[in-house]
Amino acid sequence: MYKNAIFKAKPSCMSKKLLVALFAASLLFACNTKKNENPEEMVKWPDVKPPVAETKVHWRTIHGDSVLDNYYWMYDYFGKGPDSSSVVDYLKAENAYLDTMMSGTKKLQADLFTEMKSRIKEKDENVPVFKNGYYYYYRTEEGKQYFKYCRKKGSLDAAEEVLLDVDKMAEGHAYFSAGGFDVSEDNKLLAYGVDDVSRRQYTIYIKNLETGQILPDVVKGTSADPTWANDNKTFFYTSNNPVTLLGEKVKRHTLGTDAASDATVYDEKDKTNYIGVSKSKNYKYIYVYSGGTLSSEIFYIDASVPTAPFTSFQPRIKDVLYDITPLADRFLIRTNKDAKNFKLMECPLDKTGVENWKDYIPHRTDVLLQGVEEFKDFIVVNERKDGLVKFRVKNLKVNSEYYIDFGEAAYAANFSGNPDYNSTTLRYAYTSLTTPASVYDYNLVSKDKKLMKQQEVVGGYNPQDYVSERVMVTAKDGSKVPLSIVYKKGFKKDGTSPLLLYGYGSYGASMDAGFSSTRLSLLNRGFAFAIAHIRGGQELGRQWYEDGKMLKKKNSFTDFIDCGEYLVKEKYTGKNHLYAEGGSAGGLLMGAVVNMAPDLWHGVIAEVPFVDVVNTMLDESIPLTTNEFDEWGNPKNKEAYDYIKSYSPYENIEKKAYPNLLVTTGLHDSQVQYFEPAKWVAKLRTMKTGNNILLLHTNMDFGHGGASGRFDYLKDIALNYAFLFALEGISK
Repeated sequence: MYKNAIFKAKPSCMSKKLLVALFAASLLFACNTKKNENPEEMVKWPDVKPPVAETKVHWRTIHGDSVLDNYYWMYDYFGKGPDSSSVVDYLKAENAYLDTMMSGTKKLQADLFTEMKSRIKEKDENVPVFKNGYYYYYRTEEGKQYFKYCRKKGSLDAAEEVLLDVDKMAEGHAYFSAGGFDVSEDNKLLAYGVDDVSRRQYTIYIKNLETGQILPDVVKGTSADPTWANDNKTFFYTSNNPVTLLGEKVKRHTLGTDAASDATVYDEKDKTNYIGVSKSKNYKYIYVYSGGTLSSEIFYIDASVPTAPFTSFQPRIKDVLYDITPLADRFLIRTNKDAKNFKLMECPLDKTGVENWKDYIPHRTDVLLQGVEEFKDFIVVNERKDGLVKFRVKNLKVNSEYYIDFGEAAYAANFSGNPDYNSTTLRYAYTSLTTPASVYDYNLVSKDKKLMKQQEVVGGYNPQDYVSERVMVTAKDGSKVPLSIVYKKGFKKDGTSPLLLYGYGSYGASMDAGFSSTRLSLLNRGFAFAIAHIRGGQELGRQWYEDGKMLKKKNSFTDFIDCGEYLVKEKYTGKNHLYAEGGSAGGLLMGAVVNMAPDLWHGVIAEVPFVDVVNTMLDESIPLTTNEFDEWGNPKNKEAYDYIKSYSPYENIEKKAYPNLLVTTGLHDSQVQYFEPAKWVAKLRTMKTGNNILLLHTNMDFGHGGASGRFDYLKDIALNYAFLFALEGISK
């Protein structure tokens, strides 16, 4: 939801009074060209009353606790209830209110969009990836929102073959996503998924690459993970539940047959697990992964025998996670069995039970073992130490090893596009707060690296103009929280400069410090940007994650507050200039910190925020709920209920002054349903004191990830930045 959720009358016509207010707002933003030392005294918003959501009595009673929820009815659009149309009317009214309040920034938003778009190289292509005799790549064209998926046979000098023209496919759609591309072993068939609603429910299609024909085989309601067997006529895929949208079955499809008769090869009974199907890099195995937060299991078959029954690699063990890497002579197993930070084990190809596992890379308390990239003669291990990624190379032929040196003190790095099992070249992605996204090819034999491509910032960008820092903040319980900061040279640390603090802190997702060309629009206007690497992430190892989930979730919130207070104390900013941003589970973070420390922030952006935690986690019909029990707890258990209720933003709104708030959601969001932020905003409107603004923006066409086009998402960023700039008195 999470995981890297009425207003009866329609908006009235614009009144003469409103027109006057809009004109005044336009003058306000047009006249101010730089930030004011006291922005709260400068910003004068249009004098327009916000929509007031209708209240309807609904009681939630569980564990002897009765709670009144006046806005429960907003669930009806999702639940197809009697108030469905009223929900849409309310969301539209909130959108109209936001448009009015932000009307003075319309030109600024347009300028920001143009500015950020102008930094993107429109005609571009990624670094081609070699697989099974072909180079595959994506390329974009001037003015086009999407891309072409292409390949060349044998050489980059060969003729281009356009496999999919997604620009053309997306015509006429407000939202369009194509993915899950998988080419059959004979290179003749392309399987791919399409979602044109933004609910992450994909329909799989098959294209004959020799004739260009789209085959009649169509499979609906999938996770877009088609995986070809070696016979070139059979593929496997994950079938999703039409209500919860959860992957619950893996099915087998044979070309030329009706998808309705597809055989179920795996049926997941544990609703707390996510499932998926894939193929090993050496083409030998097809396996099904089933895993949750606490335990996992893998089932596999010979990829050349697609009708064979799937065999469990090792039946799931309570509180044990594992994944596998097939090599020519053995399996490698990455697991947390007796290893908090994971270790690498090995076993014979024909004896996969846990009794046959033995240590290959032992557990270390100070190193998180994150993953493995395998090649015929090498493996590369992704490790994390002191919050930073390390690549450990092991030569399988001579049993030697070394680490790759990245050359910077703070950065983000990950494996990127290595499908060729026989290669001796590792491709990885690299970035930092000041280094644009880069792709390197690293020769595992010679140890030479080559920059294959670096994100081009059109119009020019000099990293020497910017400064990045990494500091450790002492939390109230003594824990050291990493904090990454970037700003443009000339930034004053006197408490008057604006700063945007970002956080997430859930699912063990590490928020590494990476470059953003859009962020330059902040930095170039005097803002600093910071990332709080709070507990709930995995930056400092598995324990860092476990100390920020379930009954320790509040550590995420207090860590973030402590980082904010540090930035004020050290005069990077002041309370009148400190802003916070987070989305999804990071939106929960925003909701919690404005309840806990409302006077610390001048403004907060909560994107698709997971803020109605109790009600959502009690409703197993809501997408992803059951998968999240091991992250948040199951409130049907009283201890979990009491703890979740004690921090859930919706439950803990009080009569007090809240900071300026911009809240965003998507009507078709499949992860955090629209009604969570809608209910939260409606309740805040009735409870908050003071004159700070509260805005809700609902994208009526998109879901959790926002717009699908290459540029459209910039409009959302422009809105966010305009909100911040308005609060700072910055007009251009």
